[in-house]
Amino acid sequence: MSTSPAPAPRPAPARPSLQKLFLTGLLTLLPIWLTWVVVKFVFVLLSDISQPFITPLLQNLASSYPSLAWLTEPWVRTVMAMLATVAVILFSGVMARRVFGQRLLRWFEALIQRIPLASTIYSSARQLLDILQTKPDGTQRVVLVDFPHKEMKSIGFVTRVIREHGTGRELAAVYVPTTPNPTSGYLEIVPVEKITPTDWTVDQAMSFIISGGAVAPDSIPFSPPGSHAP
Repeated sequence: MSTSPAPAPRPAPARPSLQKLFLTGLLTLLPIWLTWVVVKFVFVLLSDISQPFITPLLQNLASSYPSLAWLTEPWVRTVMAMLATVAVILFSGVMARRVFGQRLLRWFEALIQRIPLASTIYSSARQLLDILQTKPDGTQRVVLVDFPHKEMKSIGFVTRVIREHGTGRELAAVYVPTTPNPTSGYLEIVPVEKITPTDWTVDQAMSFIISGGAVAPDSIPFSPPGSHAP
């Protein structure tokens, strides 16, 4: 009577090396660490704004009511200051939509206009934010520009289209923000025919910039219209 041969033993799975384990752990923890850094930065920033007002208030309450002495704990002051800042921001948003708030904002802007340096900074920042929140006329807002050479691109926002003196050629003023902080950047004046328009919204472009390119569509135009990449 014949017997079937015993199945060959399966090879034991290879154990990952120490280097692979380290890289896997690092890639797992890195997004968590980056999230914590950003959240901590925003948390500290929001709390620091209201600290000079919240801290004396909590100290006075603790002095008047000994049972509230816990309000002077550092973490309580930080949380209360952050909540106060968020409340002020939300309140400002609500007021900006009301007639009274709009009148108050116009009064504040008129006051700022009387201060030479402050008027220049405020009006420029206000115009930039208004431009980014509105749809452009004739030129796509989010574009790509050659930087530092034609085989590399940077994302920019067209803030205005002007004309070259003498020739009348259209030139685009493009604000190019930096990563991951889009509030800093630089300004370029680029011929309109040299920019590459995109179909991105400002929000999509901001997500792309802040995430370092991690949040992006599957495809993007690279060459200006009418040109062909080699």
